[in-house]
Amino acid sequence: MYPLFGVEKIENVVFIISDDLKASVLGSYGDEICHTPNIDRLAEEGVVFDRVYCQGTSCGPSRQSFMHSRYQGAAKVNLGKHFIDNGVFSARIGKIYHMKVPGDIIAGTDGLDVESTWNERYNSPGLEAHTPGDYACLNLDIFTTDLAGRYSTAMPHRWFVTVSYDGDGSDQPDYKTASKTIEVIRQRKDEPFFIATGFVRPHYPMVAPKRYFDMYPIEDITLPYVPDDDHDDIPPLGFPKVVSTKDPIGKYPDNQKRMWAGYYATVTYMDEQVGRILDELDRQGLRDKTAVVFTSDHGYHLGEHHFWQKSNLHEDALRVPLIISSPGVKSGRSTAITELMDIYPTLSELAGFEDPESVQGKSLVPVLQDNSARVREAALTIDRSGYALRSERWSYIRYNDDTEELYDMQSDPGQLTNLAINPEREDELKTWRSKLDSRLKGAGITRKLKKG
Repeated sequence: MYPLFGVEKIENVVFIISDDLKASVLGSYGDEICHTPNIDRLAEEGVVFDRVYCQGTSCGPSRQSFMHSRYQGAAKVNLGKHFIDNGVFSARIGKIYHMKVPGDIIAGTDGLDVESTWNERYNSPGLEAHTPGDYACLNLDIFTTDLAGRYSTAMPHRWFVTVSYDGDGSDQPDYKTASKTIEVIRQRKDEPFFIATGFVRPHYPMVAPKRYFDMYPIEDITLPYVPDDDHDDIPPLGFPKVVSTKDPIGKYPDNQKRMWAGYYATVTYMDEQVGRILDELDRQGLRDKTAVVFTSDHGYHLGEHHFWQKSNLHEDALRVPLIISSPGVKSGRSTAITELMDIYPTLSELAGFEDPESVQGKSLVPVLQDNSARVREAALTIDRSGYALRSERWSYIRYNDDTEELYDMQSDPGQLTNLAINPEREDELKTWRSKLDSRLKGAGITRKLKKG
């Protein structure tokens, strides 16, 4: 036991990362449609963090950030190397650092992996959009079983692709990733290990066996509410690349529902793979000395504000799930503002290691012990368009052209009324400008300004 923290020292870590998973679709985060029994089981066993935010708004920068616990750039000692340096075996299975999906998945290549992070590493290839079955490109209203002409790697419209097929799912990358994780756990059960398991779903193309799609008839899906004037108070830099008002997806409301169905289907498929890993840890009697972490690299838009995908600074793109189950830690729930970068120092402290000086995150061990504890006032996110700060009540965005958004998340959780254009909020805006400048300075970041 740690005399200072009252938690048991861990020997092992299983760090599970989903891809493009927004927190709000999990049952343990309040979704009443999506079936996620295994992640929900982990939530019942661990601490659920309700307000967790990514530091980068797309796969590459976010994953680099939490693996190095840096807002920008890389450190000499990444998370896996930190465990290796302390005598722990480290393995990567699937996507941890950035891989092109579907490109690197189809090719079975390493992407932007950092070799020093691992003693062993394994890729999980798959056919992705080329999987034989019922293919749809939903924004173009294309439905076919033909293999020719499917939108895939680096092609336009690929983010609206789903494939439902007859099969048991064992040919898919995430099944292979779970199977290899189970194999490595069995091989390394008698020595300390750090295993990072990276699932690619629900990242597009949303591919899964038909039985998962059948769970989500579009008649059960209600699209997000978007007021007619919603875009009137959003600055130009606040819009993502794909918006319903400009993309053909806006013409097909039922296909927007099919996007939700495909997303739900692949989340449920991914959830089953999480369950297989948890079951193996139980079979091997390892849960009493293993920390299990489940999270995602960033959130995702599925029509909120008529936005699609990621790479913007609004809530649905920034908020991710985080569940930590660790020996000696009581199950619970925390509303503490948390950054993905905080995972590194948290696992380091649980393992009894001393953090490298390069670490910028904050350990969440105080929150694991007392769910009412707080380690930071606001979470910082960096995008090519600007910066965001998210506190428990407020969401503040400042773009590179000095345009701004400010939302009271207590009264306006959907971010429908931008208070930054209200002259009566000028004093509040000055406070948030100062807070942002202070955070950027503390992180060693020079704010980019758009000339024009």
